[in-house]
Amino acid sequence: MRVSLFIPCTVDTILVNVGQDFANIMSDLGFKLNYHSEQTCCGQPVITAGYLREARKNAKKFIDIFADDEYIVGLSGSCIDTIKNEYVKILSDEPIWAERAQSLASRIYEFSQFMVDVAEIEDVAATYNGKVAYHDSCRNLRGLGIKEQPRRMLNAVKGIDLISLNDNTECCGFGGAFAIKYPYLSGAIVRDKVASFIDSEADVLVVSDPGCLLNIQGYLHRAYPEKKVKHIVSFLAENRERGKE
Repeated sequence: MRVSLFIPCTVDTILVNVGQDFANIMSDLGFKLNYHSEQTCCGQPVITAGYLREARKNAKKFIDIFADDEYIVGLSGSCIDTIKNEYVKILSDEPIWAERAQSLASRIYEFSQFMVDVAEIEDVAATYNGKVAYHDSCRNLRGLGIKEQPRRMLNAVKGIDLISLNDNTECCGFGGAFAIKYPYLSGAIVRDKVASFIDSEADVLVVSDPGCLLNIQGYLHRAYPEKKVKHIVSFLAENRERGKE
């Protein structure tokens, strides 16, 4: 199965190791990988800011770049949600582009969604003897309806003790520009999320969205530097048995 990798901006510029883990684990599992070096931002920031003319240009470029790919897999639920659910809306007055946007929406997936629902792979031969908590990012859960897929992959890890957070479905406080416009409110929300993680006594908090990872990681670095938060692809890649050989 050939898969085209969609690397979101935050991974490309900041969380480079997550992108490397993504490519490595997909390759190790036997997928033939394709990467379009000309790929750009999905356009979520300009859409949420209301710059729809710029957003439409961005969406058209994205659609053109991935036009011939059968399967497109990405690491950010918020980006995937934008592509799946926003492109058709902002291009609705251009029938040809709206149709192309709908076609793209049917071919692009978040990592755990693709692995479980399409590739039918849950067990990636990982082992972790300890407690792990999982945080549901807002756009994954509410935009894409992704809840069980990452948990099924984590539950397939040998030795894992997967536990629930008290406020599992609450926002981490990132919200893109929200964290910049309302830093004190964002800080209070992530503080509560981290408090729930600490109370759970889990060794590591796993997330599926780079935005959540950056926000929670920043707070942990300041307040609990000994605690870890990992993107699900990095957690799985780092604990695969093949990686320990």
